[in-house]
Amino acid sequence: MNPKRTILMGASVVALIALGAGAGYRFAMTRPAKTPIAEASGHSVLYWYDPMKPDQHFHKPGKSPFMDMDLVPMYGGENMMDSGVHIDSRLTQNTGVRLATVEKGRLARGLEVVGILAFNDRLVTVVQARTGGLVERVYARAPNDVIPAGAALADLRVPEWYGAQMEYLSLRQSGDPGLMGAARTRLLQLGMSESLVAQIEKSGSPQAVVTITAPQGGVLLELDLRAGMTILPGQTLARINGLNSVWLDAEVPEAQAAGLAVNQPVSATFTTWPGRVFIGQIRALLPALEQGTRTLQVRTEWSNPCLTQRI
Repeated sequence: MNPKRTILMGASVVALIALGAGAGYRFAMTRPAKTPIAEASGHSVLYWYDPMKPDQHFHKPGKSPFMDMDLVPMYGGENMMDSGVHIDSRLTQNTGVRLATVEKGRLARGLEVVGILAFNDRLVTVVQARTGGLVERVYARAPNDVIPAGAALADLRVPEWYGAQMEYLSLRQSGDPGLMGAARTRLLQLGMSESLVAQIEKSGSPQAVVTITAPQGGVLLELDLRAGMTILPGQTLARINGLNSVWLDAEVPEAQAAGLAVNQPVSATFTTWPGRVFIGQIRALLPALEQGTRTLQVRTEWSNPCLTQRI
């Protein structure tokens, strides 16, 4: 074969290859953009986007340049602004998102604090001596004893009462209603109870020794009596705190006390009664604020008819 012919043939082949490559490149550059990918649902993919940056669009799938996550396709007919929030179903599944219906209403505010039981100071009864006398006997009572109403506290010998009783009984025999009424009123003014006067009228004889009883049931806070001691008019003999209701004082942080109000219902549980819930009411929001802890003391009141709550 002629060497010159061979060289010409090789050059022709190279020229043809180059021409084909150039034509292919030109055809590819002038070809219309590829039709968006069709999905089985009938919608086509318009573009891909990063859910964390939805304003940036991409023309092919892949990894997001902003976050290490796959791009999500946007299909034809979808509008991200229609529902306000749009999350792809695959992203919802992967992140464990749960959907719920938004409802308009008032949020219930709950506040849990620790409280301390205390006596209701409004139920305190003070037993005082109306006149001077001598303590004959003190019954087996001690402070903090729980006593019923009418429980005997001490026996007192009151000379002034004895003389007034003798005068009243003498006037009863006279039959003068005016004098009898005046003498009876004097007995009451000296501090005798109606029951004691009725007992004297029934027996017809004076009582040299009078038994002092508890006017109400509750806790015996104080009993300043000893056998043989002399008592003076106005002297405090005993103090009794009723237990029909108790207080539960709690300290509430200042920032959380805005929603509290007097007569607002509250509930409480006690270690002594597991599983049982007691219902009470707020009785007072004490004006003094604890400076160290910035807490407000809230006083609640609880009914205690069965004396189940002890201080």
